[in-house]
Amino acid sequence: MKKYSRLVWDNALNMIIMSVLTGLFAGVVVTFYNILMSLGEEKAEGLYSLFLENPAFIPLLFVGLAAGALVIGTLVKFVPMIRGSGIPQIEGAARGVVRFKWYITLTSMFAASLACVFMGYPAGAEGPSLEIGGCCGSATGTLLKRNQMVKRLQIASGASAGLAVAFNAPITGVVFALEEAFRSFSPQVFICAAISVVTAVVTRNAIRPALDYGVGFAFEGFRFSEEISFDFFLWVALAALVVSLAGVGFYYLVFATKRLFRKITFLKGVGKYIIPFVLAGAFGLITLYSLGGGHSFIDALSSNGEGEISVFGIGLIASLVIIVVIRFITAVMTMGCGVPCGVFIPMLAIGAGLGAILSELFKMGGMDAVYSDYLIIICMAAFFTCIVKAPITGIVMVFELTGQFVNFLPALLGIAIGYLIGMVFKTEAIYEKNLEQYIADEKLYDKVEKVRLELKVMENSKADGAAVRKIVWPTNGLVVGVVKEDGSTTVADGETVLHAGEEIIFECETDDEKELLEYMYSIVGKQDKG
Repeated sequence: MKKYSRLVWDNALNMIIMSVLTGLFAGVVVTFYNILMSLGEEKAEGLYSLFLENPAFIPLLFVGLAAGALVIGTLVKFVPMIRGSGIPQIEGAARGVVRFKWYITLTSMFAASLACVFMGYPAGAEGPSLEIGGCCGSATGTLLKRNQMVKRLQIASGASAGLAVAFNAPITGVVFALEEAFRSFSPQVFICAAISVVTAVVTRNAIRPALDYGVGFAFEGFRFSEEISFDFFLWVALAALVVSLAGVGFYYLVFATKRLFRKITFLKGVGKYIIPFVLAGAFGLITLYSLGGGHSFIDALSSNGEGEISVFGIGLIASLVIIVVIRFITAVMTMGCGVPCGVFIPMLAIGAGLGAILSELFKMGGMDAVYSDYLIIICMAAFFTCIVKAPITGIVMVFELTGQFVNFLPALLGIAIGYLIGMVFKTEAIYEKNLEQYIADEKLYDKVEKVRLELKVMENSKADGAAVRKIVWPTNGLVVGVVKEDGSTTVADGETVLHAGEEIIFECETDDEKELLEYMYSIVGKQDKG
């Protein structure tokens, strides 16, 4: 018993140390990355303002955008891991179905996404931050020569840390790892992710003040009313329905656009990247609110937002419609083409913009203006939930990104409607769908074979005394049966507790049986010789 307790403690200590190292690495790299992205947005706004003041030089802008698009498209062709936001790929890596070299992916995504934002592309930092964090986790596991199970845990932990640092939202980071990256509420995943996230956020909040940057909430200007009337629930239901339907349209347009871009073979397919960049450049000349990820746009929508939103001096609602339509088009083009930049914040900006439009209309219909901020944030989360299918992340995000922790029920109603509308129109989680397409495009399953293993649970192993659902099994694998010591076989489910001396029957699809065996040995223990 003492030997078992010591083994458990050694394993736990090892995972804690690994997760701390992952958090430190991700915290430093992602913090500097986000600072550079913020500088990029500022420089891009200055550059576009300069072109507007000197229209004769506008053709040079489009020449530069086209040239930059070709460079970025070429990089994506050679490093497909950075296609799009990188979130689907890093989720696949955390589940063991995607393999990558961390140093190539990290540097490529870092450089490509920064180049996008410096060119004025509507690029968010959150998706790339998540992938960069995942690369940091992979680096920790690889450099310290850990097995595949530990690497997967650290990739998920690093991804969580990257998202948490980008938003300064630790709970959102942990929940996203459980709900979206691993799709598992395993204690191992939770503990590793939580430790990495805490370490990374502490690191972030130590670096940023030292460089004279703030450490507050992402959207501090929003204020939620402490008293909610019944009428507001009706407004929330109506608004959530509208933005969710827009989310359904966004989802289907993304995949329609993907099919169209696949048909473009100009310059061996690299030429297709010119289209979204030139289009984004044209939109940037219409309004500066189309540039960057959308933080400034979302902040401006709050009751404490600075400045008045106006496009060409027209009214607020018309200006909001123009900005939302522009951001909707560019986000669809980004995901459809696979531009290496984040769409996480741009999606939130679309939802928030739709919420602001509806808020203005609802106030004309009798809604109290005091609810405006809350409605905007609820719409933001409902739009996100409808597309990403991560409702728990959505509800946590509402409160953590704003720092407002009152009145849970309206947000819950809006997010539930967003999720339900997605189900009615049969949309899948967009990152999950993109992962499936990435696997198909890269032909990752061409060498996959189905393997059946019968392995004995060794004393003091991770599986000894553990329920099946609490173990992080290899991806695409399933414990189909347990052979008891008396020779009887039972069908396993999530609540089945494994014991030393029993044999498990495990079926899995894999392209590397040796790696699979090593992973399984890390769970059930090395097998007796013979």
